[in-house]
Amino acid sequence: MLKPPTFQAINAFTGEPLADDFPVHGKQDVDVACENAQAVARSFRQLSAAKRAQLLDTIAGKLEQNASVIAERAHLETALPLIRLNGEIGRTANQLRLFSEVLKQGAWSRATLDTPNPERTPLAKPDIRKQHIAIGPVAVFGASNFPLAFSAAGGDTASALAAGCPVIVKGHSAHPGTSELVAKCIEQALTECDLPQAIFTLLQGNQRELGTSLVTHPRIQAVGFTGSVTGGRALFDLAQQRAVPIPFYGELGAINPTFILPSALDDPQQLAEQYVQSMTLGSGQFCTKPGVVFVVDSDPASAFIESAQTLLLAHAPHTLLTPSIRNSYCEQSKLRASEAGLMCTTQDQGFSE
Repeated sequence: MLKPPTFQAINAFTGEPLADDFPVHGKQDVDVACENAQAVARSFRQLSAAKRAQLLDTIAGKLEQNASVIAERAHLETALPLIRLNGEIGRTANQLRLFSEVLKQGAWSRATLDTPNPERTPLAKPDIRKQHIAIGPVAVFGASNFPLAFSAAGGDTASALAAGCPVIVKGHSAHPGTSELVAKCIEQALTECDLPQAIFTLLQGNQRELGTSLVTHPRIQAVGFTGSVTGGRALFDLAQQRAVPIPFYGELGAINPTFILPSALDDPQQLAEQYVQSMTLGSGQFCTKPGVVFVVDSDPASAFIESAQTLLLAHAPHTLLTPSIRNSYCEQSKLRASEAGLMCTTQDQGFSE
């Protein structure tokens, strides 16, 4: 019998594989997860808001109880600093509790009762009632740059569970160990709340087939994605090409063009410091990173540019999240440097292999 395929996480600091093996899930695993999720979808949708709120609160508590172990593993897999990762665990727990509070308030269902009036003429007024209900199993894709807040138990998962939708997470291949630890917290919470494990499933893998199979599976009713334009666009197209298209909620990458007006250049040095801090935040992988800046040619604008260049050259280098991100960065930097009319200011070691 052939051994099931596996893959390993990469130590972001050394580029060497970490010891643990993770399964490469495929279409058959997707089929099982989706059918199991569908089997519990109706009962989970009908579960009381109080019970779903209890589940979210319990998951938040489990994350906090295991914060040190989760942060240490995420640190190895992403090279993000521990202080950032511990903050992200807190943010993830707060997101879960936020949706728990929304559930307890009840307004999310938008329940409307249109009172009947049998005496109305010429036709009696019927009893009309409506409210938001869960649509069914939801696929969530973990993000590389937020291994916790936009991953296995992140905002997409929290909102789907709050609505009463079973969740199938496609863990990001850059931090499978982190995703597994978080998934165990969710599994423990489901057990403590006496709920079926099929409400949440983590699928792992480093092959595109997994994501494709998940988005195109007829049981999946919506997709949440945070990641690159290329990956997001491909999954969006798949979601829309289905016999019955489904919603695709995507937060995709962007260069975030920033326009600095002359009135904002009173202190070019201070503005340059703020710009560089924002640009390099999280190894330059924050979705709010100002990727390109437009200024009106002037002496203050030139001072801003010179200060920003100086600060960037002096900035301590960051370990990028994954080898593919690093390779893409180097390739794109070389491409930009070769374009006519552009001046490239960089450190030579930024292009080392």
